[in-house]
Amino acid sequence: MKPYSEASERNREPILAVLKRVLADSTVVLEIGSGTGQHAASFAPELPHLSWQASDVAEHLAGIRLWGVEPIELDVDKGWPAIDADAAFSFLPLPPVPLRGRPDLGEQRALRCLPRSRDPASSVRDFEHVRALAARCGLAVIEDNAMPANNRLLVFRKEN
Repeated sequence: MKPYSEASERNREPILAVLKRVLADSTVVLEIGSGTGQHAASFAPELPHLSWQASDVAEHLAGIRLWGVEPIELDVDKGWPAIDADAAFSFLPLPPVPLRGRPDLGEQRALRCLPRSRDPASSVRDFEHVRALAARCGLAVIEDNAMPANNRLLVFRKEN
């Protein structure tokens, strides 16, 4: 049976509306932490100008494949895969771990969706802390988009 996330389904359309706008000039997006695979399976056909690369830790790869998506393994504690992406997307209810040791996206965009979760210890609670972490990685917040259920989709861009 395919893995399923109600949060992924609930946030699909609002996220897609933002992605269509901010990824209009991108060509390859790396999804960091694809989880169930629902976003990759639904966003890729809606963004045909993009090559959407799903990724996650090894134990989630089989479930992602059930959605007809071929993911790559990415464990941020073990390093980054060699991928020539000009954008990154993540919908994870946890601190911005992918900013630590992130791949050099050059002049490209990096997108993060940082939702609050029921477990306060695993969610982003302090926007200024997230902004400071991003700044240390050379990323600036250029948008803060409201999502359902009191979530946010933050858009970062590499500072020149």
